Amino acid sequence: MQASSSAFAGSLTGLATRQPCQPSTSARGGLTVTAVATPSRPPASNKAKRSKVEIIKEKSDFLRHPLMQELVTEAPSISEDAVQLMKFHGSYMQDDREKRTFGAGKSYQFMMRTRQPSGTVTNQLYLVMDELADLYGNGSLRLTTRQTFQLHGVLKQNLKTVFSTVIKNMGSTLGACGDVNRNVMAPPAPYKNRPEYQYAEQYGNDIADLLAPQCGAYYDVWLDGEKFFAHTMENPKVTADRQFNGFGTNFEGNPEPIYGPLFLPRKFKVAVTVPGDNSVDLFTNDLGLVVITNDAGELEGFNIVAGGGMGRSHGKVTTFPRLADPLGFVPADDIFHLVKAVVAVQRDYGRRDDRKQARLKYLINEWGVEKFRSVVEQYYGKKMQPFRTLPPWEFKDYLGWMEQGDGKLAYGIYVQNGRVKGEAKKALRNVIERYELPVTITPNQNLILRDISPSWKDDILSTLKAAGVRDLLEWDQIEALSMACPALPLCGLAIAEAERALPDFNARIRVLLDRLGFAKEEKFVVRATGCPNGCARPYMAELGLVGDGPNSYQIWLGGSLNATRLAETFADRVKVKDFETFLEPLFAAFKAQRRGADETFGDFCARVGFEALREAQANYISPAVAEKLPKVGIAEDVYEVLSAAAEKKGVSPASLATEAIRKHLGM
Repeated sequence: MQASSSAFAGSLTGLATRQPCQPSTSARGGLTVTAVATPSRPPASNKAKRSKVEIIKEKSDFLRHPLMQELVTEAPSISEDAVQLMKFHGSYMQDDREKRTFGAGKSYQFMMRTRQPSGTVTNQLYLVMDELADLYGNGSLRLTTRQTFQLHGVLKQNLKTVFSTVIKNMGSTLGACGDVNRNVMAPPAPYKNRPEYQYAEQYGNDIADLLAPQCGAYYDVWLDGEKFFAHTMENPKVTADRQFNGFGTNFEGNPEPIYGPLFLPRKFKVAVTVPGDNSVDLFTNDLGLVVITNDAGELEGFNIVAGGGMGRSHGKVTTFPRLADPLGFVPADDIFHLVKAVVAVQRDYGRRDDRKQARLKYLINEWGVEKFRSVVEQYYGKKMQPFRTLPPWEFKDYLGWMEQGDGKLAYGIYVQNGRVKGEAKKALRNVIERYELPVTITPNQNLILRDISPSWKDDILSTLKAAGVRDLLEWDQIEALSMACPALPLCGLAIAEAERALPDFNARIRVLLDRLGFAKEEKFVVRATGCPNGCARPYMAELGLVGDGPNSYQIWLGGSLNATRLAETFADRVKVKDFETFLEPLFAAFKAQRRGADETFGDFCARVGFEALREAQANYISPAVAEKLPKVGIAEDVYEVLSAAAEKKGVSPASLATEAIRKHLGM
């Protein structure tokens, strides 16, 4: 792609502060732009309150200190200030709660997360990550819900070896955590003959480059200042558009031209997809881009959505999950400027006093979409075009065998909760190394082997099967749709199990469905997290389990299979031991009242509403319990009417009779 036209050719002035945008009638749309970055009245005499993390960032010399000093000490941990900076480099310090010893205190280790735009992984990097997991990690690889690797169990003294090895083998961890743009997602589609998917992958990579930190601290910390280019050279248009500052998006003369010295108020998440493909959970992102092509498959531009996010806190109604709103359409040549504009609005107007209110979703919720769009357009320098019409959204899992369109195959493998371990890990390395396969990590924590010659298929299948790797058809469909975060014992925020518990939860749900007479093919989305931060996106699930205490979960109901509708809180503090008692009345009502086989559990819950669901729970009598209850005889004609009414209402005759008698007796 060519660099920007002359209308974008801004020049650097060498000033240490960001230049306010001036009134303009440039070729970029003829919009008169006000100086949105300068105060409209004299500033208050008192400085605005800032969170502790903001002070740490300001004093760090662009993410260097005190991290660099603390990494070389013999202590097994680092200070809280260094922990906050470490996140920007792609790592969290963790404490294995199950390895704590009396008197010795916490068992410190580090989790490293990679940066994998669009989820693509070279053959070389996969093999390196596999080896690092064995040499320096806990022996497993964790695939994440944002299409990256997590390596758990790294000790402090091994961090530099692990990080530098990743960097020198075509990988990166820069910006995988912290108050910056996180990993950019895209559909894991392996198709070589679908240009719209090629554009999604390309722009996922380009936007990741556009918003990557530029200050050089990453190389100072992990490579002693040596700048190592871990991938192909950056798209020249990305470089040119990053430098352009015609409308106040940049800090002139600053090591961080977009982020500035304080970076963003909180993390920022981006996804790119194609019309109809919601494999990326598009509406959960701060910023979402939808590729728009013409009939010839040529890129025209992008539909833009903004303001999504999952994180919340128990007991704080001011925190909540939110779906992104449509903003408009942007031509392809302008997309990097639009992305910068949205980031700049969040940077300049997002709250820095309260991190629980600092995500873009809260700014848009406070301002409204119209005001937000107006301010974005001032940084963008022109009006956005109307949002283009899109087809219905569909969730695609990319599991099983697929034709790439170039004569080769791809194979999507379900990885239970994203944990690659044991014999399966060895077998995957075997085939990936033997056939030099690149891979893709999916947004549902699964793995796609790419570029497979049809003649290799039988050997790959037999190798994987011998190690216990099951084909998609061998997995229960509820299991294959489910996701969980790592949670206990490593995540410091977890208050309940998730990854280790969800397989059992899914199995219990299936037993319950079988008991109620559901077909084996019945499926719906179940997701579990150990805390309310929502890393596995439970608030989009048809049945979401959010840890709210030891062996206790908040229940969220009503999300959709295609991830376009938020679930809502249905109940708090439901104990694991009570799951069957709690869920059976809901599933029984669903079976009796659903509108055809196409209505999923989430659709049903959203349609009938929570009042009806709670009534179903209150009046439900299971067949097993009914057998043990005292019997009451009624007239045959009354029973016929009762049975018909019960069927219409979607409950058992015993439940309806009990409800009617209670009402009659005023109970």
